[in-house]
Amino acid sequence: MSLLLSPVELAGLSLENRVVLSPMCMYEVKKEDGVATPFHFVHYGARALSKVGLLIIESTAVEADGRITKNDLGLWNEAQQVELSKLVALLHGFGSKVGLQLNHAGRKAADAGYPIAPSAVRFNESYAVPHEMTLAEINRVQESFVAAAKRAQAAGVDMIELHGAHGYLIDQFLSPIVNQRTDEYGGSLASRYRFVKEIVQAVRAVFDGSLWMRLSLTDYETDDKQNSITEWQQIGQWLEADGIDCLDISTGGLLDRKPTIPIYEGYQTPFATAMKAAVKIPVATVGMLDNPNLCEHILQTNQADLILQGRAMIRNINWLADAATQLHDRSFQPYNDSYGRGIKR
Repeated sequence: MSLLLSPVELAGLSLENRVVLSPMCMYEVKKEDGVATPFHFVHYGARALSKVGLLIIESTAVEADGRITKNDLGLWNEAQQVELSKLVALLHGFGSKVGLQLNHAGRKAADAGYPIAPSAVRFNESYAVPHEMTLAEINRVQESFVAAAKRAQAAGVDMIELHGAHGYLIDQFLSPIVNQRTDEYGGSLASRYRFVKEIVQAVRAVFDGSLWMRLSLTDYETDDKQNSITEWQQIGQWLEADGIDCLDISTGGLLDRKPTIPIYEGYQTPFATAMKAAVKIPVATVGMLDNPNLCEHILQTNQADLILQGRAMIRNINWLADAATQLHDRSFQPYNDSYGRGIKR
């Protein structure tokens, strides 16, 4: 029996295995209203049938102007909550645990009428210069995260992931490159952390499920400009103390540049391992982890606790069944006997 495909209790969740569907934007809300569509029911339902341990529904905006694009999901009104509830019920019916990633894109909200950010620093020349957030706007966005978390709980999700990576608003506040504020939300690491601290504590107070945070542990800059690994470890310890149950570790997205680090299978896992050394809560890893043997090695050597699969689950919806074959794991149970016929033993 492999660790990858074995049942596990982690971060307050009972999971059938350690494979997690990474939240990936599908840009399929053609009506631009933030409401889940038949596509989302089919897309996530198919991956529930593949027996992914935890499905994290893609970036879901807490405000209309917080969407990465106008074709993203949202959770700022009742109509969005109604369809999310139906989607969650469907996925639970197939035996999956269901998570939801809540996000505000900040200066990377491509279609926002009034883009906002900690400071008036735009992402690149194709994006508008964002408005530096007032204290009232900071409070409003924080309340929007809390309101969305309440809706998510009412919809029945098992976990919420707060998106603090890839250059979106939470990441922007944490960054000394983008956050140039001189008030209580800027300056020192603790002050830059204040925005997310207040969100985490407020969401924790209203949400009973597992609460995760996604972080990017490098911006592909020198450490005299970006947060160092030591500083990220401090942030991870603060998040643990403030009620986060699992840290989902990624890289990049803050700046308009390609990775400056070597790219290879599992290239982001060393960042997850660095965070794991600093916290007691579980840590998840992501990025070019198509090879089941590599995933099993990462788990067996305690480099991470959970494996997030993104593009691999787009390329191969039967990734778990194929992983069972490669790992010679005969304990893996497909959805039913008919699906079992597709597994090579």
